[in-house]
Parts: sequence; C-alpha cells; structure tokens
Amino acid sequence: MYDSLNHLAADPVGRAPRSSATLVLVRESPAGPEVLLLRRAERGDHNSGAWVFPGGLVDEGDQASAGCCTGVSADEADARLGVERGGLAYYVAAVRECFEECGVLLARSADGTPVSAAQVAVLDAARGPLHRGETTLPALCAEHGLSLALDELAYYAHWRTPVGIPKRFDTRFFAALAPAGQRALHDAAETVEHRWLRPAEVLADPAGYKMLTPTLGTLKLIAAHPSAAAFLAWARQPREVPLTQPRLGSGSQGKRPVLPEEPAWAELGRLDPEGRGHASYDIQTDVAVRLSPHVIRVTAGNGSVMTGPGTNTYLVGGGPNNEWAVIDPGPALPAHVAAVLAAAPGRITQILVTHTHTDHSPACVALKQATQAPVLGRVAAHPMWQDDSFAPDRVLQGGERLAVDEGVTLQVFHTPGHASNHLCFLLEEEKTLFTGDHVMQLSTVVINPPDGDMRAYIASLRTLATTLELDWLAPGHGFLMPRPRQAMEAIVAHRLKREAKVVDALRRLGPATVDTLLTSVYDDVPPRLHPVALRSLNAHLFKLRDDAAAVERDALWALAGLSAPAEAPAAR
Repeated sequence: MYDSLNHLAADPVGRAPRSSATLVLVRESPAGPEVLLLRRAERGDHNSGAWVFPGGLVDEGDQASAGCCTGVSADEADARLGVERGGLAYYVAAVRECFEECGVLLARSADGTPVSAAQVAVLDAARGPLHRGETTLPALCAEHGLSLALDELAYYAHWRTPVGIPKRFDTRFFAALAPAGQRALHDAAETVEHRWLRPAEVLADPAGYKMLTPTLGTLKLIAAHPSAAAFLAWARQPREVPLTQPRLGSGSQGKRPVLPEEPAWAELGRLDPEGRGHASYDIQTDVAVRLSPHVIRVTAGNGSVMTGPGTNTYLVGGGPNNEWAVIDPGPALPAHVAAVLAAAPGRITQILVTHTHTDHSPACVALKQATQAPVLGRVAAHPMWQDDSFAPDRVLQGGERLAVDEGVTLQVFHTPGHASNHLCFLLEEEKTLFTGDHVMQLSTVVINPPDGDMRAYIASLRTLATTLELDWLAPGHGFLMPRPRQAMEAIVAHRLKREAKVVDALRRLGPATVDTLLTSVYDDVPPRLHPVALRSLNAHLFKLRDDAAAVERDALWALAGLSAPAEAPAAR
C-alpha cells in the first residue's frame, strides 16, 4: 500500500482503512447497460465467491505512474477526489487492477489512438508479473509506447468499510465504457469466472449472486439509467461525491451493514461508535433502548401505516436524584405501560404529552395511577381524533423550563400545526428536541383540519429551525434523527412543493372539487392512502385561502381571481 495515501484516521479501535480503487466497466446492449463482474476465488474470507468489479489496493507503483498518464493531471485528480494529494494514484490503481484481473487496459498508443486488441494481447503475459510486483505499469507503458487514458474514467462513488470490521478499505469507485475490441478474461487466480450482466437481472435474483454492499449499490445506480451512456453522463456530472460508510447493526436479518439512507444509521453511530454491531437497526416493541445517560426510548406495539414502527415513549432524567419524566406515554396498552414502568431507572415525577392524538396520550391514565406523577400538556381546540380521557394537571403554554432533575432541563415549545395543542420539548443539556409528530422519520405528518393547520405547521417548523441550536431530533415514531435544521427545512420545502402542485392543479382544473384535485396533487401517493392525503389537501387549500391565493364556493375551489361559478358545470 502506498503509505502517503494512508491519510485516513483510524477507527475507534485503531484500524485505519486501506486505500483502494475499483473500476466498473460498462457496455451497451439492446436490453440496457451491462457490467463486467468477476467471481472471487474461495479464500476462506467474507469476499470468497463474491461477484465483484475489478479493483484492489493502491500501491507505491501507482503513485510513480504519473509520468505515463494522460487526460487527468495530479491537481485535477486531487480536486475531483477531494484530497490534498495522491488522488492520481487512485485513478492509476483502478486501471492497473482492471488490467491485472480481467485483461482490459484503458490506454493510448503514442499517436493518441486507443490501444488495440493486438497490443493488449501482447501485454497479457505481463499480467502475472505485474500482479506479483516483478514489473511496474510505468515500465510496461515505456516498453510499449503507451499512456494510461485516465480521462476515460468517471469518478462517481466513495465507499469505506464499516468501523469494527478487521480488514477495512477506503475505496474510490470509477466507471468507464469497455474499450472496443478488447476481450475480458478473468485471471484464474484471484478470480475464477467473469460475466457481462445487466444490473436489473442481477438485482432480480439476489440469492443467485453473492455480492458485497458497494457492489449492490452500484448495480442499483446503473439500473436506474436506460443505457451505459446515460449512466456515464450522470457519473461525469460535476458534483461533490459523498462518502458512504455503512455501520454494523443487529436485527431481524442478523448482523449486517446498515447504509446511511436507512433510518437507524445515525443512531447506530451514536450508540455503537466502535462498530461492535450490538445496536439494533430494527425498532423493537416494548424494549428499553438507552440513547444517552439521560434518555431511554420504549416503543409501543401499535405499528401501522399511520404510526410507522410504533409510538415512541421517552424517559428523560437520571440526574443526582434519579428522577425521570415520561414524554408521550403512548396508547393504553397494558404491555406498553408495564414496559415503560420497568424501563424507568428511578422515580417518575412528571408525565408530559406532546399532543393528544390517540397513539400518544391515552396511557397517561394508567401511568398516573401507577406513579402518582402529574400530567402536563395542552387540550386540543377541536375534539375530533383526540384522546377524550386526557385531563392535564397543569396546562403548558410554551416557554416553560421544567427541571426534571439536577442537570436535566426540558424547555417547552408550543408548535401548533399537526395539532393545535402540539408541544415539543428540548433537553437543553443534550440539544435534543423531542418532536412528537411535528417531525417524523421517513414520512410527513398528516395535517387534518380543523385542528390541524398547514400555515401554523410551516411557521412552527421555521421558528424551530431558525432559533434553536440542536444536535438531535427524537421523533414520536422512528429512530434518532441527525442534522435537525436540514430535516425541518426539508419538510418545509416538501410542503411548499406540494402546495405548488395544488396551485398548478387549480390553474389546470379549477374550479374543481377536492376529489378532482386529489388525484392530480397526490398522483405520487398510492390510491389506498388517498383518504389520508385528502386531509392534508384540505389543509393546503385552507392555507391558500388564508393567504388570499385561493377561494372556495359551493364546494368548488379556484385560484383567487378565478371565481367559482354559481352552479357546478355540467358533466362533459
């Protein structure tokens, strides 16, 4: 390995990832793009028998190859890969490994033309000596008058092995169109088989091909494009290539890598920084999860299309007096109430409620009976969809600071929108906001008038995003969420984008009924969910009405200035 490239920080248990590069060869076919995959030899490790792209470690010879490269300068490579130095060596390693493992060489002759199949055939005998370090790529290029065509490579992905795995790699992924006339041949040493395959074909048969996570990720990327040319055009677009580093977790599928786009990824990094894989990527019903010294989560077994994996109940406390507050007792399920009581390490002294929808507050009655703790919250302005058993001992207005224990303080924010009585609670010492249903993971919340108010909801989100310094969101459904401001800004952007669809539909279809607008505005939502979406559509329309952008008469909606007729138009 080229030591000067090993500028990566070691993980918490001291293993630094090794620099490596991978080259994905693609070609066109009548049925769509195809990729070259090689099957690894059986070596007794987790890579044995896996189908992979050509690739391997960056070595010292790759850095020394700068003199035989064309198309990409050292400075350009560094800038593209976002490194201070050594970027060119990744490009060279990708070309070298591809030649060593499958006999395909991205190079040009002295006159600038692509290397011919005949020239590559002559070079084929050097694949073994090159792999064994008996010769170098610069030496071969000098002997045969070649230069490496690095501009044929498109850098598109950056993967790093999860912390906790003994052999770790920091891999840059490149893609290139397979050169015409050259024939791929596996080396019969490290690889024992090769195939040109369509990504969609492989993804449709997951049991038929053993693959590592980055390989599957690349196949999904390519499968989303209609042709190899389209994929390469996307890969060449100027953009920041993010690092993708999975984290190990345990759950219903055993111990496995969890990708950054999966809900549990951020929480796994917080609970298991050493990558031992003991934290769960599944939400487990009525199991106490210690999120920090001051926070415990217990999720009710009421999972559904409306509640996701279930409603989260949080215990917050654990100061010198070992006193705790409960946020959102959840539904009145005896097993859940018992699990919350069992999870409390000390005395429960307060019961707090974000809002009184029936999945969040009904267990207040049983929890209060068991603990004698007072209930704090607000009563909704409208009774529809509310918990009629809710009776707060103290009504919160917003702005209060609740001392749960010494060094454990919750600040109260009134955040109407999803519900008129919605509250969020900020654990000041950890910069964690308990959001109830104000922010949900993987889904936007339903805004159901008259108690729900889209205008108030967006205003509440903007206030929190711009005024609070936060590290984490603890939602009423799902795992801990990082980057709170970005999460809230994304929700606002989504709501405004949906509002723009409402305006467009009114412009095209209005005056129209809400049922007519629904199928146009929520054409990206399954029809089975349209009854729920109808609630949020009404909320958008009411916001537009309050903003003087839309009007409603005789159950017909139109843009302001385009009045609805006195009678509904005859059916056409």
